[in-house]
Amino acid sequence: MFYDRNQAGEILAEELKRFKKALVLAIPRGGVPVGFAIAKRLGLKLAVVAVRKLPIPWDPEAGFGAITADGTLVLNRRLVKQLGLQRAEIEEIARRVLKEVKRRERVYGKIPPVKGKTVILVDDGLASGYTMLAALKYVKKLGAGRTLIAAPVSSLSAYRLLKRHSPILCLHVSREPLFAVASFYHHFPELTDEEVLSYLKQFKS
Repeated sequence: MFYDRNQAGEILAEELKRFKKALVLAIPRGGVPVGFAIAKRLGLKLAVVAVRKLPIPWDPEAGFGAITADGTLVLNRRLVKQLGLQRAEIEEIARRVLKEVKRRERVYGKIPPVKGKTVILVDDGLASGYTMLAALKYVKKLGAGRTLIAAPVSSLSAYRLLKRHSPILCLHVSREPLFAVASFYHHFPELTDEEVLSYLKQFKS
């Protein structure tokens, strides 16, 4: 159990001391306090990468894929088939989510240049792994050099998915059949845009 996202980031930072030059890209909103703690402790640069899951219509806490600000779409195709989602329905959900992703990009700022750089992608937890996979594909498309995924906790399925695409550092990989990121934190509030901007402002100052 972690007390909160900041503490989880502090612990992750201890495992990342070898990274002297890297860009920390946090997935908003929950990944921002984790990324902030890592970047602050290690003296690295921090920014956000706008990406969001595509929610299952009748179970919005769960997702069947994710989309980034440039429209990069990653789908859990096996789940899509199981859910019986039709192409038109997926496209409509993707359009709605993309609108919010672009809004967040306007508010939090665009991803800085990553070409040839070492990028550490951070979130507060990895449930399905598809949101992180979309972020990873996005930064690779932009020419990122070395990549590392860092998260305090992950489901086993997400860990297995992501390690096929990038090195991954995770403090705890859960084998429990029912996985919820919030269950690994004592304090896990929803974050607002204002709180995200506060973290970014603190870092820039």
